[in-house]
Amino acid sequence: MEVIRLIVNGIEILLIGYFGFASIYVFVFGFAGLFKAKEKEAIFQKQRKFAVLIPGYKEDAVIVDVAEQALKQTYPTDLYEVIIIADSFQESTLSELRKLPLLVVEVSFEKSTKSKALNKAMEVIGDDYDVALILDADNIMEREFLVKINESFNQGYKVVQGHRVAKNTNTSFAILDAISEEVNNHIFRKGHRVLGFSSALIGSGMAFDYFFFKKMMAQIKAVGGFDKELELELLKKRIKIEYLHEALVLDEKVQKSEVFANQRKRWLSAQFVYFRRYVWDGLKELFAKGNLDFLDKVYQMVSPPRVLLLGLVVVFSLLYLLHSLWPDVSVLMISPILWYASLLFTVLAFVFSVPKKYYNRKTLHAILTLPKAFFLMFLSLFKLKGANKKFIHTEHGTINTP
Repeated sequence: MEVIRLIVNGIEILLIGYFGFASIYVFVFGFAGLFKAKEKEAIFQKQRKFAVLIPGYKEDAVIVDVAEQALKQTYPTDLYEVIIIADSFQESTLSELRKLPLLVVEVSFEKSTKSKALNKAMEVIGDDYDVALILDADNIMEREFLVKINESFNQGYKVVQGHRVAKNTNTSFAILDAISEEVNNHIFRKGHRVLGFSSALIGSGMAFDYFFFKKMMAQIKAVGGFDKELELELLKKRIKIEYLHEALVLDEKVQKSEVFANQRKRWLSAQFVYFRRYVWDGLKELFAKGNLDFLDKVYQMVSPPRVLLLGLVVVFSLLYLLHSLWPDVSVLMISPILWYASLLFTVLAFVFSVPKKYYNRKTLHAILTLPKAFFLMFLSLFKLKGANKKFIHTEHGTINTP
């Protein structure tokens, strides 16, 4: 019996250490996100030439509209070029795209990946650009997006992440996906920049010094989560990633539970793969070079996703509450107060992070599907094997452009 008690108590300590630290972490950066990051003064006055790179795989339903919207920037038309990287598009779609004043680069791979498409496109288009801007095939930039990105480059940044917001909230899962993204924007981008850390990248709506990006991407071989590998390599080189909260990119949110589950499985798999690959580098960078930014990013690879964090902290808090009602059954050692505190920190982090526009009746209805989202993500933890070694395509539907 004593051996069982020791094992249970050891597991308790590990669980409260893991989830307790995660709850404090999101609380601290969530609170910081309530404030505004300090802006740098411009050190250049230059208008750069942009390559707007839009890779797409079988995105016939949305790509023509996205391409048309991308051409409507207020930035000088001779200083940006829209490049559609077309993988497995229908001929009718290609015909429509060729009527527009943009460049279509057709690609074909035995195993398609975003990194392969980007590398091939940059090989084709050459080097007559200053900035590489990456969009997903469903993304639509606000019309001043390039102007704002250029201003950030004038402040001396080489990597800039824009603010991705929901294009649609037409289903409960789309609302949850939209809120999830805003929570991550608040904690891992805005909050991090307020405290002097680098912003997290998100895979699209992001801009890089063109030559630097081309050189870095040539080393990226990721099937899934190429932005995670890119981000880790950037921070290892101590390159600060800026976040522009006011530079908006519309992004289509997932509308079905099965798409939600596939997408999260891909993300979780990528996180754990890169944690294993970089954990020792993170410790070495911290102790040898004081690179806290890099270690922070490595920790993010193993931190629980926000939906899982909230769900599991609720579950453990309830279990400890039930245990405390039967004091004669003394198996657990950790005080339930520690779990209640973790729950409070987590809930407050969400309260800080969710934009006011989502405090409405539709969101309340969407919250009823939160247990299903939690269950799907929890199941994904047991289906991660091999998910990062194959391309998982997120299908996009036709959403009217706001």
